[in-house]
Amino acid sequence: MSSRIGRKIPLQRYWTTRYLLTILIGLIIMAVVSALWIRHTTLENRLHMMEFMAEETANRLVGNEEPAIPPLNDIPGLFSERGHLLNMKRNPFIYVANARGTILASNRPQSPLKHQLDPSILNDPNEVQKHSEGIGYEPFYIVKKPIEFESLLLGWVVIAETEGNLSKVDQEYQQLTIMIFSLALLGWAAVYILSRKLSRPIQEVSKAAEQVRKGNYQIDLPSDSKAQEVDELIHSFKEMSEQLQKLEALRTELLAGVTHELKTPVTSISGLLQAIDDKVVSGEEAKEFLKISLKETVKMRTMVEDLLAFNSFAANAVPLTMDNHSINEIVKDCVYQWETGQAVDGIVVEVRPLHDDAIIRVDAIRLQQIMTNLLNNAKQAVNPPGNIEIFITNVSDTLQIDIKDTGTGIPKEEQLLIFERFYRGNDKKFKVGGLGLGLPYSKMIAQAMSGDLELIESTSSGTTFRISLPKVD
Repeated sequence: MSSRIGRKIPLQRYWTTRYLLTILIGLIIMAVVSALWIRHTTLENRLHMMEFMAEETANRLVGNEEPAIPPLNDIPGLFSERGHLLNMKRNPFIYVANARGTILASNRPQSPLKHQLDPSILNDPNEVQKHSEGIGYEPFYIVKKPIEFESLLLGWVVIAETEGNLSKVDQEYQQLTIMIFSLALLGWAAVYILSRKLSRPIQEVSKAAEQVRKGNYQIDLPSDSKAQEVDELIHSFKEMSEQLQKLEALRTELLAGVTHELKTPVTSISGLLQAIDDKVVSGEEAKEFLKISLKETVKMRTMVEDLLAFNSFAANAVPLTMDNHSINEIVKDCVYQWETGQAVDGIVVEVRPLHDDAIIRVDAIRLQQIMTNLLNNAKQAVNPPGNIEIFITNVSDTLQIDIKDTGTGIPKEEQLLIFERFYRGNDKKFKVGGLGLGLPYSKMIAQAMSGDLELIESTSSGTTFRISLPKVD
């Protein structure tokens, strides 16, 4: 037991770790997607800003309203710090070239383009161009804007920067990291609290189950859970515990009853034979004592045979001989054989057969056992004058045999227990002998023949039992 428990994980830890792992995987995916999106939007925004810077520089160069590029040294702030406009740590490479691409000036003396712009840059119609290799042997972007004066091309303003620098961000990544970490922490806390609230009542139910297993049915479980499923679990467990407590008390009572039923004939036989052996009685009186002893022996043998038959049937050790029979004929035959061996004075027994006969596949002997048991119970319940009616009805693919009596009925509190093994109602305990196996045995036989036996109705004016059997096409 301890080794089996040792391999298990507590419910709270199980769900906390799995929920946390799920949250972390989701947050990692979200972080990667967000980082790629930030990188892309940052690159797009900086390229747009580079276009603006190039156009603004080109406009400043033709501000003197002369069809020529003025001396660049005369224009203050032309190459002033522009990196802060792009939110970058360094300035991009800024070039001013004439119409033929000869570089006139640059903001950084160590720029990779020394004297001449590549003709492919100037001939490309796109103002924003990406080149796979160039600055530092990594992909870079070039933004070019023409310097024009009344549609006359005077030159070019070219701004270049590597893709890595354009898409590089630090502050946004720090903010994203803080956000992801905060979400992970909040998610873990929420999962931990929820798992704890969920596992606590289940742990209490587990402890209560262990308590019930040890035979203590006095359990105390909270009934204020807001979760519907947990509340239903606790409620069902309480009902189960109460039912087990009732069944345990019933089992003790039934065991005492069965013991009493078997002990009574043994005691009676022992006393009668002892009286004969001690010659307390003799002659005709001794013969009468022997007759009584034989009757008690038959009674005890019947009860033992009932026990053996029930146990054999419960273990599927009794084979069934299934054959096709007319429902009307087999029911009439069962009732006739029962009436032949009974004194039914003051009780009217009536069979109402089907108008159109039907075929059932059953074991005739077993069906007769069921019918005999139900008819015996009906007879015991009826105080003459009274009636016992047997109805046969055809419902879809099922044939139903209803045995209805006008007896005193079964108390409502006993109706749920009549098919329990060894159960005997309060009236039968004192009026009728037996072990309380008749109805459970009959139900078991009916189910073995693919049918069922059930109590349909029982009131102070009578009781109706129903045998349901499959119809043969």
